[in-house]
Parts: sequence; C-alpha cells; structure tokens
Amino acid sequence: MSPITVFFLSLSMSADAFAVSIGRGTTLSRSRLAEALRTGAVFGIVEAITPFLGWVAGVAAAGWVSQFDHWLAFLLLLLVGLHIIHSAFSAKEDEPREQNGSLLVLMATALGTSIDAMAVGLSLAFIDVTLPGIITISLAIGFATFILSTAGLMVGKAIGSRFGKYAEGAAGVVLCSIGSLILYEGITAPAF
Repeated sequence: MSPITVFFLSLSMSADAFAVSIGRGTTLSRSRLAEALRTGAVFGIVEAITPFLGWVAGVAAAGWVSQFDHWLAFLLLLLVGLHIIHSAFSAKEDEPREQNGSLLVLMATALGTSIDAMAVGLSLAFIDVTLPGIITISLAIGFATFILSTAGLMVGKAIGSRFGKYAEGAAGVVLCSIGSLILYEGITAPAF
C-alpha cells in the first residue's frame, strides 16, 4: 500500500473520532489540554488496535476467499464508507450528545468509533497486506487519531459541532474511493 494511501486511510479512520472530539469540546467550559490529551490517547490507542485485530481475523479467513477477496474488500470499505456518510449527515444539529467525561464512557465511545477500523483491517488482510504493513497502517491510524482527537477537543469550543459532520462525510467518501481502487486493481491484475 502506497504511503499516500496509508495517509488518506489514516485520516479517514480518524475522522469519526475527530467529529466526536469536536462535540466533546463544545461541552467544555474552557479548553483543557489535559482532557484533550486524555481523549486523544484513548481514541488513538483503540483506533490503532482495532485494524490489527480485524487484519488477524482476515488472515485466518483469507485462504477461503482468495478468489473474490478484492470484491469482499471493496464491499466492506464501501459499506463502512456509506455508513460513515449516512451517520455524519443523519444526526440532527440540535440533537443532545452524551458528554460524560468518565474514562468508561470515553472508552465506550472510542470502541464505537473504531468498529469501522476493524472492518478496514479485515479488508486489508484480503488484499495481502503483510504483518509489517498492518503494523505501519495501525500505527499511522492511531497517531492520526491521537492528533485529530486532541485537536478536535481543543478547537471544539471555537468552531462548534457543525463542521465535524463534513469531516466525517469526507472520510466516508475516501473509504469508498479506496475500496473502488482495490476493486479496480483486483479486476485488472493479470491472473497467474
């Protein structure tokens, strides 16, 4: 996987955590660096682990699906991308959000936003991403999520929650595009 693809994949996987962090930031009475770093760390660690877990599951199943793996990767990324787009634009602007600052709520939120990363990890196993490759991708996703979640919480008060949905929607479009590229490469690759 090219560095550009890893970069965009990392940004896409961190967009939902960014949007949630902006929402959390809008509820703070003042921006607090400690809370921003804690939020970024929790989201980043969880988001780095889940694609690896998905990849492990995919490697176990890859032998059974090798003939249509590019189709499966495309469908998974397409579904995750469309779900992210739908989620981004279906929530009402004035809908109240749960912003409890406890670590348990933060962990649950991080797990909820990282399910898509697990599906992406699963699809990466189907296109033969190696162990060093998935480690690099997982670390890139975790780092991007840490940076964007921390920044999202810090600027949430200033920009409000209305821009988070656009970042999340763009992430869904990027995932659909990556899935389409994988399908194109799988269909046009010469058979050996």
